[in-house]
Amino acid sequence: MLVMRPAQMADLGEVQRLAADSPIGVTSLPDDAGRLTDKIAASEASFAAEVSFNGEESYFFVLEDSETGRLVGCSGIVASAGYSEPFYSFRNETFVHASRELKIHNKIHVLSQCHDLTGNSLLTSFYVVPELVGTNWSELNSRGRLLFVASHPERFADSVVTEIVGYSDEHGDSPFWDAIGRNFFDLNYAEAERLCGLKSRTFLAELMPHYPIYVPLLPDAAQEAMGQVHPRAQVTFDILMREGFETDHYIDIFDGGPTLHARVSGIRSIAQSRVVPVKMGEMGKGGRLYLVANGQLQDYRAVLLELDWAPGKPVNLSLEAAEALGVGEGASVRIVAV
Repeated sequence: MLVMRPAQMADLGEVQRLAADSPIGVTSLPDDAGRLTDKIAASEASFAAEVSFNGEESYFFVLEDSETGRLVGCSGIVASAGYSEPFYSFRNETFVHASRELKIHNKIHVLSQCHDLTGNSLLTSFYVVPELVGTNWSELNSRGRLLFVASHPERFADSVVTEIVGYSDEHGDSPFWDAIGRNFFDLNYAEAERLCGLKSRTFLAELMPHYPIYVPLLPDAAQEAMGQVHPRAQVTFDILMREGFETDHYIDIFDGGPTLHARVSGIRSIAQSRVVPVKMGEMGKGGRLYLVANGQLQDYRAVLLELDWAPGKPVNLSLEAAEALGVGEGASVRIVAV
């Protein structure tokens, strides 16, 4: 059985294996033992902290095969994007250039660097092994953390954002980066993202142009790349769009990938989830597939189960399922249909 749980320091080697295969652009998952050690330590401290509002906390989860102990995925949540440094984005805007005399009225698409999204909670670090891409296990890896938000709303903001990795070719070159960022740094896209993963994005973002960028002046390839999703990031983009996230307003300042945004109250896994009591017994056959989470903190667990459940009734869990979730008779779990 695959179980989602908080990462532990003992997972470091397995997490680095996942990070080594993650796409260029996932700077929140660097292939660096030191940074990953810090990431797991910060997560452990966040799970252990008493929190009444969203602050500097970050939560990192792994997807573990309980039979082998092998990790097959990971994902994270930052309680407040830009808590210690600004969270930069490009905002899509329209400028109007008009001349009464010539009777000309032009609307021009521009990109303005901003940190409008600072303070929102941020979904990060999504990765699943290739054989699980497009399966229901990808849903667990992504949406399981949303059930954690539903169970602990005081730890997060009222809105959630996530940056989706943008387009780059098979050589790791990004047309959007080449058109803008590379003019200010003598670095290719892959090297820039590697530096951001090892340090932070802020030191590069602060040297990017602070004046509006007129999109029609960019090369066609860069314009076409705006809002595009890297093929290996398509799975998380599709999951979150089904969850009710919106795009179009902001893009990533490095590769032009879309930045998704949603109010917590409008996210499907949160709004439609239900807390139900547990009854030990046979789970039944031919039921519906559900995400099931125990709602705890440091011992948080989430799994996928086929349940024959009716609203208003307890949920029947087998001994194996109950043990995987760390719950027993009379406990409560949070469930939402896949």
